[in-house]
Amino acid sequence: MKLLPLNQKKLLKVKTTKSQGDDHLTTSKGHFPEHIAIIMDGNGRWAKAHHRPRAFGHKAGMDNVKTLTKAASRMGVKVLTLYAFSTENWKRPTDEVNYLMQLPIDFFNTFIPELMAENVKVNVMGFLEELPEKTRKVTYQAMADTADNDGMILNFALNYGSRAEITAAVQQIGREVANQELAPDAINEETISQHLMTTSLGALADPDLLIRTSGELRLSNFLLWQLAYSELYFSDAYWPDFSAEELADAIAVFQGRDRRFGGLTTEKK
Repeated sequence: MKLLPLNQKKLLKVKTTKSQGDDHLTTSKGHFPEHIAIIMDGNGRWAKAHHRPRAFGHKAGMDNVKTLTKAASRMGVKVLTLYAFSTENWKRPTDEVNYLMQLPIDFFNTFIPELMAENVKVNVMGFLEELPEKTRKVTYQAMADTADNDGMILNFALNYGSRAEITAAVQQIGREVANQELAPDAINEETISQHLMTTSLGALADPDLLIRTSGELRLSNFLLWQLAYSELYFSDAYWPDFSAEELADAIAVFQGRDRRFGGLTTEKK
């Protein structure tokens, strides 16, 4: 069961339609979220509920990434950022970490043909140099294989942590100041944004909508700078159960929100 917005009257109706075999999101009005970020949470609890080991949940979660990637692409999402592995996840048991490091290999080895068919471009951000060699190699290969695609960007946050990202950005800015490449007074919000790992996304660097599954109500060190004005949507569904239909529901909730960015809408002035 998902958490619903306080003002139900503002929820716009969304429906999926079939067109040439594809699913498309159609809306009568409302701003569409071009960049959606998802904290994919609850794989382990999903497995426990099914009386299976945690690895079973992670495999089901990977399968759902494939489903939701295609759904988001066909709905018209331009960037889908998925929190796949955090810098804190290394604290988990070694066997589980090893399994999680194998998942990108299995994912890209099986899913690249479908990504190509969907015209999806893969991007992976994070401290990739710290990944095992095989995992790192397959991520770079996936980016190379899909580099010429110009559809939705599937952006994985892999070995990513926002505080570490911001720290690295500040260190780089400091080096540029020390080398007299940048004046301290010239540093502004744009400067910081340009030194973050999302800078390659350009105007779409900041998510419009953040979704977190499994009922948890926290950001878990994810895109702390970029989420400053994002709309938040929390679902009770564990990630393997989070469906394309609920993604459409989340978008409908987003479209019913009054996004003022600190100002006032015309009718409230």
